[in-house]
Amino acid sequence: MALTIYGVLALGFMMAMYALERRGSRFVLAFAAGCGLSSVYGFLAGAWPFGVVEAIWMLIAFRRFEAHGRQSVAP
Repeated sequence: MALTIYGVLALGFMMAMYALERRGSRFVLAFAAGCGLSSVYGFLAGAWPFGVVEAIWMLIAFRRFEAHGRQSVAP
């Protein structure tokens, strides 16, 4: 039961941060964190393909966060 609650919270957080991404780069970073939490859930639940895909999304989102930061600093 605890794993199910963790999964619902992790996925809910990830989806909320995805919906808020346009508000700023901190939400992109939070989305990356949510993908990481969802990845952990996937591995703990025994659904390793889900865990792998979420880990990849976490890396993609973190790269987007880094790129967004470089754009906002550029003159």
